[in-house]
Amino acid sequence: MTLNTLFDIPPLNTKLKSACQALIDNKTKPLGALGLLEPLALQLALILTRSENHKIELGIPQLVIFAGDHGIAAEGVSIAPSEVTGQMVANFSNGGAAINALCQTLGWQLSVVDCGILVKPELDLNVISQRLGTSTNAFHRKPAMERATLERGFDLANALINNMLEKGTNIFAFGEMGIGNTTSASAIFSAISLLSPKETVGKGTGVSDEIVMKKQALIADALSLHHKQLDTPIGVLQHLGGYEIVQMVASMLTVAKAQKVIVVDGFIATAAALIATQLAPNAKDYMVFAHCSGEQGHQKMLEYLEVTPLLNLGLRLGEGTGAALALPLLQSAAAFYNDMASFTDANVTEVNG
Repeated sequence: MTLNTLFDIPPLNTKLKSACQALIDNKTKPLGALGLLEPLALQLALILTRSENHKIELGIPQLVIFAGDHGIAAEGVSIAPSEVTGQMVANFSNGGAAINALCQTLGWQLSVVDCGILVKPELDLNVISQRLGTSTNAFHRKPAMERATLERGFDLANALINNMLEKGTNIFAFGEMGIGNTTSASAIFSAISLLSPKETVGKGTGVSDEIVMKKQALIADALSLHHKQLDTPIGVLQHLGGYEIVQMVASMLTVAKAQKVIVVDGFIATAAALIATQLAPNAKDYMVFAHCSGEQGHQKMLEYLEVTPLLNLGLRLGEGTGAALALPLLQSAAAFYNDMASFTDANVTEVNG
């Protein structure tokens, strides 16, 4: 597979927009009374239906956690050592993490992918191996990875998601695990938005002010070192990204190319979405932004993308937790679109003027 084959994303079928919007407006409610559920229902209808008379069907919701270690973590940019990535992958596999509880409660199928972590999972753990190495390079000294490594990550993720698509999944969420990956996400955002690291770096999972300043300095060094290679989204991803971020980008593009729904999680997942939309602007039409996290860079990234998240719960965990929590909202949007009566059907006097 060449990278360019994933960048040709079809636009939404806007020919249906007026009819689907009219169907929503004619439900037994005042115009706009269901708030953000209304544009969400319209988006789902445009992605998943071929006629305004077709119901929205959400098939086999799949949440995939991509895990990868970052060389920059050795510089002390996190409250936890890199070994925690592998430990949490084992926790995911054993069903003990927050995301396991949420997926079990809400109805997501959960898959865990080792994209390249320091400690390789034990053979008896139910983890999908798509390893690109044991860790990226420390990006303030050299590119995070080779171009060939990035392309291999795209191939692996594309094959994985296509397999899930063939089984009937039409709604995907992507979570991540990787000590140091908020530093990578901040660097990606700075490179694309041209905002300074002071504007894109926050406290992550709760680091000290001293560590925040260290992260800012390391990112500034990386931006200076690689500035000639940061003029394309792929250049940014190769030089500043992570193995898990690479596979999230490719996965999002694969889902968008298949014209299915992408539920975007927090800061790191939104950094992947930012790269994906830079590579293929139409990909954004297939993305539902689940929540705004407590990370300042995430708030600014959502503003940069000009999108409105569904939730704002102060989450800063990752793992796909915010995306998981959005599923009942998608199901509710589909339910009112599919099942709510119109004024005519219910013999109710129309209140929309």
